[in-house]
Amino acid sequence: MATAGKVIKCKAAVAWEPNKPLVIEEVEVAPPQANEIRIKIVATAVCHTDLHQLFENTHEDCFPTVLGHEAAGIVESVGPGVTEYQPGDKVIPLFIAQCRECRFCKSPRTNQCDKAWMFPESRFTCRGKTLLQFSGTSTFSEYTVVDQIAVAKIDPAAPLDKVCLIGCGICTGYGAAVNTAKVEPGSTCAVFGLGAVGLAAVMGCKAAGAKRIIAVDINPEKSEKAKVFGATDFVNPKDHSKPISQVLSEMTDGGVDFSLECVGSVAVMRSALESCVKGWGVSVIVGWTDLEDFSARPLQLIAGRTWKGSVFGGFKGRDEVPGMVKAYMDKKLKVDEFITHNMTLDQVNDAIELMKHGKCIRTVLNISPQ
Repeated sequence: MATAGKVIKCKAAVAWEPNKPLVIEEVEVAPPQANEIRIKIVATAVCHTDLHQLFENTHEDCFPTVLGHEAAGIVESVGPGVTEYQPGDKVIPLFIAQCRECRFCKSPRTNQCDKAWMFPESRFTCRGKTLLQFSGTSTFSEYTVVDQIAVAKIDPAAPLDKVCLIGCGICTGYGAAVNTAKVEPGSTCAVFGLGAVGLAAVMGCKAAGAKRIIAVDINPEKSEKAKVFGATDFVNPKDHSKPISQVLSEMTDGGVDFSLECVGSVAVMRSALESCVKGWGVSVIVGWTDLEDFSARPLQLIAGRTWKGSVFGGFKGRDEVPGMVKAYMDKKLKVDEFITHNMTLDQVNDAIELMKHGKCIRTVLNISPQ
């Protein structure tokens, strides 16, 4: 492409400081260096983790930055040493890398990677200042530069304004049920929190053959949406005077086989664990937070329950994200049903407000033509 090897000036949504609206700026995106790829972002969605960074994880050393990590785009150019990708490839950037060489990548037991959180030096500048890269991706921009170990090459026929959701929310919830919890056919499940991740977890429970899937949320408007993805029951904790774990225990003869916490609240994590049946119940922490300690009575685990965590649904991104895209293309995976709003990059603050107030499932920002 004509821009290869040159600095690109383009539009990006910049978070100059925490708790403030993003600012649409002209930024400079430097060419990719060794083992890096510059991507033209076609579409990016707003995920709660972006809000977490902007409003909760407010360390000054995290700003200024370009947020965004759930996206899809087209390779514009590649740096020296990149052989697996070429300009024109359709790709999904990955916030958790896969080097394929470390002990974690070589193990089928995890999607962790020694290089997963070692993000490359930022290639963004604006008004003479370096903008920090968020999660190694920074997709609230017309162009971004990522490490080649954090990119999944996907079907060239895939609609990028849809499959961008596979870059975070859908894999995170679906995989937590299928890969981490290992939901079994005929089992009973409970999913706490019905944002995109929770609804994807419901979908994963259904795909794994669960007989009963109880969706739990304090927003009654989520009930119908949960049923679209496979929920058999809906429970609003606000409708009950007793703890939700007790409500679920009474509904299921002692507790569910599998529970998934998709909120990011330490109190809900405990409720999800306590909703599991003794002996073999498995509870998975999916919601992202690092602000508080969590706790439970040791007897909960001594009695045979398992408490575990999941990141990106246990998927090894480079190897397995293309398969999730194929499942969507083969109509075996719902994606369109998550999208409640389509906007432009200029409307990013409106999209953030929608998510902040629970008025959307996913808002897709259409950045560039496909």
